[in-house]
Amino acid sequence: MGKTLFELAKQAQPDYPHQIILAKVDGKLHELKDMEIENEKVEYITTAAAVGNETYRRSVVLLMLHAIYQTAPEHSIDRVTIEYSISKGLYCSLKADFQVTEEFLARVKTKMQEIVAADIPITKRMIQTSEAVKLFEKYGMEDKTKLFKYRRSSYVNIYNLDGFEDYFYGYMAPSTGMLGVFDLFVYDEGFVLQLPVKEAPEIVPEFAPQQKLFQVLKESTQWANMLGIDTVGALNEHITNNDMNSLILVQEALQEQKIVEIVNSIKKRKSTKFVMIAGPSSSGKTTFANRLSIQLRANGYKPHPISVDNYFVEREQTPLDEDGNYNFEDLHAIDIELFNRHMEQLLEGKRVCMPTFNFKTGKKEYGNDYLQLGAEDILVIEGIHCLNDEMSYMLPKESKYKIYISALTQLNVDEHNRVATTDGRLIRRLVRDSRTRGASAARTLGMWESVRKGEEKNIFPFQEHADAMFNSAMPYELSVLKPYVEPLLFSVGEDEPEYQEAKRLLKFLAYFLPYTSENIPINSIVREFVGGGCFKVCQTAPSPSGTPGEGVGGAVSCDCSA
Repeated sequence: MGKTLFELAKQAQPDYPHQIILAKVDGKLHELKDMEIENEKVEYITTAAAVGNETYRRSVVLLMLHAIYQTAPEHSIDRVTIEYSISKGLYCSLKADFQVTEEFLARVKTKMQEIVAADIPITKRMIQTSEAVKLFEKYGMEDKTKLFKYRRSSYVNIYNLDGFEDYFYGYMAPSTGMLGVFDLFVYDEGFVLQLPVKEAPEIVPEFAPQQKLFQVLKESTQWANMLGIDTVGALNEHITNNDMNSLILVQEALQEQKIVEIVNSIKKRKSTKFVMIAGPSSSGKTTFANRLSIQLRANGYKPHPISVDNYFVEREQTPLDEDGNYNFEDLHAIDIELFNRHMEQLLEGKRVCMPTFNFKTGKKEYGNDYLQLGAEDILVIEGIHCLNDEMSYMLPKESKYKIYISALTQLNVDEHNRVATTDGRLIRRLVRDSRTRGASAARTLGMWESVRKGEEKNIFPFQEHADAMFNSAMPYELSVLKPYVEPLLFSVGEDEPEYQEAKRLLKFLAYFLPYTSENIPINSIVREFVGGGCFKVCQTAPSPSGTPGEGVGGAVSCDCSA
């Protein structure tokens, strides 16, 4: 008789610097359960891997929920909601008969530590979906009953921790003994569960409040609650009730209202000549820049689009990464001196011949594209480094208005399972890469880690420097994107390294009912990905491989009137 996967993992642990939390058996991911292993090939996954870190974080959420319900007075809690990610942790809200205080959270933390010390198994059982609906109706978890109502699978996996039962989307740890790294503290109207990152899985990172980002997330959540689409089950209910059209129009109106607010803020700064826009890949920067320009025109401005990509240094001067490849995402891949000199000359009212970068030759070219700024002229500049003052160091602070844009998903699978913002952007990019560049899903998935590294280095550290933030995510967009992306994901073969990620995304999308794109307005940010929009989106920036297409920062050029 062979040993169980759990036993083998314990035996192998001394050979690993970090906690083993999952395993691959013959190339397929498995939880560390009582599965017997004979001659199968086993590869261990630690908390230092992305999927291992997510498993750890998900398991600590179960631990926290159990501790909260054990600590609070009986029947005093209506619901606990995992809202969104903030500063390496999870912001949570609690609707109860009492206020969340540091004293209450200290007792919850002590209870969590006690459960960790007891090393209690986290068990899983498979039940019929109809039984799961009844179970969570009994628990008063309406969000889960709505979710399972539209689930095609006949069975649901339910996790149990010492009698506390819940449903979780994704893998879980085998026991509480490996879940000892976390912290809890009051923040705003709720609290934060601070958790380790894969780069340092044994350390609770310092909490660095991102107040601007937090307020945008909070506002977007309020919008979702107002529209009645805070969870996937609620969204599916709207689709089946055939009332999506008005919901879409209201959401678009809310976004347009936010754009108008930004323009009004720009107007208050009489000295603004440069609107600097940055954001991670697939944020919808091009459509946003066009819609912003329309509102600027409506307010008496003459906006001119400027792509920082046209200021790349000559190809042979491009910095190299650690593998010896051109690093187009490095700040010094931009001819900073030339950019600043041109912008300064424009600010002085001089006439400047603007460059166009030829990505085939790797050189800047000059034609008859001259620009001179009058009193009403304003530049709308888009590039991954636009929030970094080093890129525009010669320009007076008062002349710049900085905007950070990202797709900050406000939808949860249910109250205890959030939709990762990165998943929303990845699905957007899969659809657009296929439509505009004929890229396979495997290629896009294979590049995503590099994309994320570039964002962590070049974009996220500067997001709080923005004067305004814009959330481009639509609560309904994953239902719209589903019919486009599913065939792409199914095309990834089992023998390809990206298969497990494709499989994970397919499982995730199974929660959503599809919805047609026919009712999406032609100026919607969603149109940038599914097509049919009124703005021409051109893909000219270099990819990490040096071929034309969107790079790590997501910078694109648009040659349409803006």
